Amino acid sequence: MSGPLEGIKVVELGVWVAGPAAAGIMADWGADVIKVEPAAGDPQRGIFGAVGVDSTIPVPPFEVDNRGKRSAVLDLRSDDGVAVLDRLLASADVLVTNMRQAALRRLGFDHEAVGARHPHLVYGAITGYGLDGPDADRAGYDIGAFWARSGFAHTSVPPGEMPPALRSGTGDHQTGMTLAAGVMAKLVERERTGSGGFVSTSLLRSGMYSIAWDMGIKLRFDRRERTRSRERNRAPLINVYRAGDDRLFWLICLEADRHWPKVLDAIERPDLGGDERFDTAPGRMEHCEALIAELDAAFATRSAAEWGERFDQHDVWWAPVQTIEDVIADPQAQHGFVEMTPRDGEAPFRAVRTPVDFAGFDMPAGPVPHLGEHTADVVARGFGSEPG
Repeated sequence: MSGPLEGIKVVELGVWVAGPAAAGIMADWGADVIKVEPAAGDPQRGIFGAVGVDSTIPVPPFEVDNRGKRSAVLDLRSDDGVAVLDRLLASADVLVTNMRQAALRRLGFDHEAVGARHPHLVYGAITGYGLDGPDADRAGYDIGAFWARSGFAHTSVPPGEMPPALRSGTGDHQTGMTLAAGVMAKLVERERTGSGGFVSTSLLRSGMYSIAWDMGIKLRFDRRERTRSRERNRAPLINVYRAGDDRLFWLICLEADRHWPKVLDAIERPDLGGDERFDTAPGRMEHCEALIAELDAAFATRSAAEWGERFDQHDVWWAPVQTIEDVIADPQAQHGFVEMTPRDGEAPFRAVRTPVDFAGFDMPAGPVPHLGEHTADVVARGFGSEPG
């Protein structure tokens, strides 16, 4: 089976992560994606050199988001470059960009101008902070817009603690997937109406949506449950614990009264079931620190593997806290990886697969384009040249 987006033509004006990630998802799903780059290239190509690492080695973050695309270098400050891009858009189905809207307006490729010239086109844009408001043109990397300004970072730690840094690309990838979903909806609409149109999302909105439960409670009841340290977690049966071999695991006993007897059976502590402090869910919440201390002592007596066996035996819901190395070796996670298409001279290697599967479609990972590799073909024939 061919990919669900076979025949869909995508132009990407993307830099760094969020825009390229959205277009990269579409490439994984079978779209023909032409990545338009300046002469210096997408700065993500050189991220290792920028942080003082050997700049000659491959850049896996770039590879994940840009495999299967074609790269064409165009000077959009020149009339020729503008003309080539406009010809591409005339035959494309989708434009994906995360360039700032002010810069796009200066180039004549903002959504109003492009929509007027190419009404069939679905124009998908990612911004840091949205299209309106005082910070519409502020640069919005995910650690700023998605993590810090959205409230996500503050909500993630107990009061008084400094939040950790967000792992690189986390908010960008979530926002890229969000835009990909929006573009798909717009393509469905185009099937009905024959017209494309504009669809957008932002890193800020994506971060806000990620903590919509907390925000919803605050908006509805003007209350918020403060994030607590694990020792003071008011849901002791939904908490992280350390086994005797220092491995961590998470209890995920969501239905407290139903799961509490099973936990007692697994840890062989029936005496805790007779403790009036822990008889009910409200009691366990009120006396959470005492109960967590009891569970800490119990879990220190066996290894994580032993606890896993006992939990499964007694139908206690749990999950291991795995390292990246653990995940790479985890049999359950193997379908989450894909064999990349190596370039000449490269050894075979794996990467993370896009997290959506389509029955009958193997989702091969196309080669990662060299900077400007397809410029001549794209300038001469646009989408009429062969991908790959």
